[in-house]
Amino acid sequence: MTDGPTFEESLAALEDRVDALSRGDLPLDRALAVFEEGLALYRRCHAILADSEQRVIEEGLALYRRCHAILADSEQRVTKLVAAAEGLSEEPFPIE
Repeated sequence: MTDGPTFEESLAALEDRVDALSRGDLPLDRALAVFEEGLALYRRCHAILADSEQRVIEEGLALYRRCHAILADSEQRVTKLVAAAEGLSEEPFPIE
């Protein structure tokens, strides 16, 4: 969604349209045109936010899966080390 104005630009333009309509001094045909422009800007902002949300969810899920795999691997390694240490009859490293 890189074509066209950014989210911030679209939001600022939408706020301008809302301000213009809120004043109540536009002729009906111009007010309708400003309203339609505002509606298009609202839809653009909504689409950008929905796209951003989807990317965050996808990237967050990928990060979660990677961390989960690292933790599972670490847990297996610790389990093996504990099992190996339980078979020792003396300390592997003398304590001075």
